[in-house]
Amino acid sequence: MQQAAIVILNFNGEKMLRQFLPGVCAYSKFPVVVIDNGSTDGSVDYLQAIHPNVRLVFFSQNFGFTGGYNRGLAELEGEFNYYILLNSDVEVGPNWDEPMVQVLESNPKIASVQPKILSFQDPSHFDYAGAGGGFVDSLGYPYCRGRIFQDIEKDLGQYDDSVLVDWTSGACMAVRADLYHSLGGFDERFFAHMEEIDICWRFRRAGYICVYIGAVSVVHVGGATLSRTSPRKTFLNFRNNLWMLGKNLPLGKFIPIYICRVALDALAALVFLVRGSIADALAVVKAHFAFLFSRPARQGMELAKNQPISVAGKISILFDYYIRGKKKYGDI
Repeated sequence: MQQAAIVILNFNGEKMLRQFLPGVCAYSKFPVVVIDNGSTDGSVDYLQAIHPNVRLVFFSQNFGFTGGYNRGLAELEGEFNYYILLNSDVEVGPNWDEPMVQVLESNPKIASVQPKILSFQDPSHFDYAGAGGGFVDSLGYPYCRGRIFQDIEKDLGQYDDSVLVDWTSGACMAVRADLYHSLGGFDERFFAHMEEIDICWRFRRAGYICVYIGAVSVVHVGGATLSRTSPRKTFLNFRNNLWMLGKNLPLGKFIPIYICRVALDALAALVFLVRGSIADALAVVKAHFAFLFSRPARQGMELAKNQPISVAGKISILFDYYIRGKKKYGDI
């Protein structure tokens, strides 16, 4: 069995592969695998012609982020101890991959590891997706060190440490391969968005921990799948977040949280309406109906009644951000 593989999921991302894959191949210690989700843009031809040493797993259709990774990693099961899941729009530098694997090898209870993730558009600032490590608040809203809602912090070395986190970013995360498979991988009903938060929650429910290491950094373009202003993304984020809560919380904890979420998400829909974003407002409403009529079953181990939602403690990020005016993680 080999130590690790860098696994990139691609769908019509020829432009990103041309821009970033050469650097990944040049700077990585571990072999590179590309899972192609039925691309029609020339991605496969490019990989076969320019990168014959990159292993290609090809599918004839797009299974989404979740289904693409699950099916692709099933092809690799039993070959590697660890997978480094990497978005095709991520730029890496020297010695970026080995430190994450070393962290996993240092403690068998570490399920996943994320590096510092900076913005490609402005590398002096954190990236939206993952930033300096991810958390969820007491109502299940995700946030990051370095990014709270739309407020992005400048990287001043404030998150160069290593800490426990609630979730590691799907843009770049190293995971324990056997654990990934034993817990069923990503929930394919999510299709895309918040699937990494869900699987990290399941890691933690199974007794493992997730870690951020600030000594390693990568640079992420972001928005390659769906624009952050897309109503489709709004729908997936709200629906998947509710699914995640329904799956990972005992019913006694979930019901009061869901009642609060109905009120707060209704307020979010109203804000969208006031701003003229009718499609986004409808997406929030549709997300709640989709959750109520097709809630996914709980997966894996027994639900821990006394397990805290977050390693960060009871924080309401909405209250801190909108009422207390705290725009940076360090101010919370």
